Amino acid sequence: MGNNDYIKALLTPRTNGNKARTRRVWSIDLETVWLPTFMASNTVGDTAIPQEALGAPLRLAYGKDGAVKFNADGKPIIRVAKEISDNVRIIRENFVANLLAYAGAIQAEHTDDYKAQVELSQQAGKAIIAHDRDELSKAIEAKLEAEAKAKAEAVAEAEAIAKSKPKAQKTKEAVSA
Repeated sequence: MGNNDYIKALLTPRTNGNKARTRRVWSIDLETVWLPTFMASNTVGDTAIPQEALGAPLRLAYGKDGAVKFNADGKPIIRVAKEISDNVRIIRENFVANLLAYAGAIQAEHTDDYKAQVELSQQAGKAIIAHDRDELSKAIEAKLEAEAKAKAEAVAEAEAIAKSKPKAQKTKEAVSA
């Protein structure tokens, strides 16, 4: 099957020495991946993304009234050019379709092996699921106990305050008389 090499290449770990935080679109770097890819695809005629979008991929966001938008921190909101984000969306949709086609083809060609893989994975996961369920039950129980204890302490404190108020008022009245 021709897609096998493509999928193997996708699953091969790659090192990326550039760990600086940059603008990402679909979790992929805009400057070092998307722009060169779209410029290359424009070069050979696979896409027709406007030069303005490639030259100025980040844009200020504007409201319906034409005013610049700001976030809650007072920083201006920056958007990726619509033409770039639209093409990334198309790539994402096609990527998902290709993954589903790959999985479907493998299921059809290797039905028994695929079923065995599913069963083995489910069996291997049972211990983890059981452990997580037990830990979650313990955590919920501990949380409920802590909340009940805090509530009981708050009630006891409120009762203690309520009992001490009448004495304080009697003392206050005795002093003023």
